[in-house]
Amino acid sequence: MSDLTKALISKALASFDYQPDSAHVDVRTVAGLYGCSVPTVWRRVAAGLIPAPKKFGHSTRWNVGQLRANLMPEAA
Repeated sequence: MSDLTKALISKALASFDYQPDSAHVDVRTVAGLYGCSVPTVWRRVAAGLIPAPKKFGHSTRWNVGQLRANLMPEAA
């Protein structure tokens, strides 16, 4: 992973708390949030442990509100 990619992921994670629930993030951000690799994100989605993403054209994105609810179920 390049330094630029690491910096972008770090920025995305740092700003996650300030994103509206209607925002969407990419698979690398989801991997950072869950502390796992990108392939593990896909395995957890298939197992129903992480909410399913949505397709926007050629992009696959996760809804921030759904991720928050999944990460902190006691707050929902």
